[in-house]
Amino acid sequence: MAVHTHAFELHTTDGTDIFDITNDVERAVGESSLVNGTATVFVPGSTGAVTTVEYEPGAVSDLKSLFERIAPRDIEYAHELAWHDGNGHSHVRAALIGPSLSIPFLESRPILGTWQQVIMIDFDNKSRRRRVLVQVVGE
Repeated sequence: MAVHTHAFELHTTDGTDIFDITNDVERAVGESSLVNGTATVFVPGSTGAVTTVEYEPGAVSDLKSLFERIAPRDIEYAHELAWHDGNGHSHVRAALIGPSLSIPFLESRPILGTWQQVIMIDFDNKSRRRRVLVQVVGE
């Protein structure tokens, strides 16, 4: 088994910022020269997350609305009492989705559904430079 790790950066704005990173994942798998295996996509930090969705304006809007209903910005969070940084909701939202996703690949192509894209979500309340890692393991 061989392991190849690729990294790229995204510049985010404040709020729930959602990026389609499917092409980046496909590029990482292709550049690894591996044929079959698994790619793990990971975003370091406690206010970012990785998942899949049909990346189209309606679904993106629905996700943003969902997060506002589940973990609203304007309620009190214990995290705020400790750090006073205004992003308690960001940590809760990221914890619900998680920081990583594993995607199998065959013939050097990630196995995704026709309408399935890989997304990175930044929930923080300030702009950031996010590093995303794609670790490709296979043969």
